[in-house]
Amino acid sequence: MIRDTEFFPEIDSRLKVMDLGMSSYETVWGLQKELQARRISGKIGDHLLLVEHEPVYTLGKISHKSHLLRSNDYGISVIQTDRGGDITFHGPGQLVGYPILDLHRYHRSVSWYMRSLEKIIIDVLSDFKINADRKKGLTGVWIQDEKVAALGVRISRWVTMHGFALNVDPDLSFYEGIIPCGIRDFGVTSMATLLGHDIDMVAVKKALVNHFKTIFNF
Repeated sequence: MIRDTEFFPEIDSRLKVMDLGMSSYETVWGLQKELQARRISGKIGDHLLLVEHEPVYTLGKISHKSHLLRSNDYGISVIQTDRGGDITFHGPGQLVGYPILDLHRYHRSVSWYMRSLEKIIIDVLSDFKINADRKKGLTGVWIQDEKVAALGVRISRWVTMHGFALNVDPDLSFYEGIIPCGIRDFGVTSMATLLGHDIDMVAVKKALVNHFKTIFNF
């Protein structure tokens, strides 16, 4: 059972932000399922979960097994998930966000929702003097030909789960064990790599919550 650390105060009565610290992927996945079901039934309001995961490779619904190059070399688990997208890595130093939102309150559009998540991350990176953008035909947030944030979601009855992963300062060598998001031609980077110094994770979380509040009109 995850204890609600509630690092952030409630933004307003419609949104609860939970900072879960470091936690396993399976544990938080279970929590997401529970919260999504309760949101669908109207028993709770919207949530945003923030977490750093223990090292893991996760496969999306369209993943190809060939995109997992090796996992035994790193001694980490591989999990088949129910989110969209292909294979990716999660680990310490990566800020993962899982919005549990009822899109009836916003726009019932998957593309609008994905572009909104990308915009939040682009604005966060701008706060840290990193000029990021989208790449035509590809999901995620990019700095030229390197991806700094990946997205993959699941939506049921217009209530969201899963979400985004922003590379703040993870060990990028783990990406050598996969073809990230099934994309062979481009690389992966992090905020710390781009800026050349350590990044305060708490500052990134606060910036993300602020921009999340703006984009979704809290």
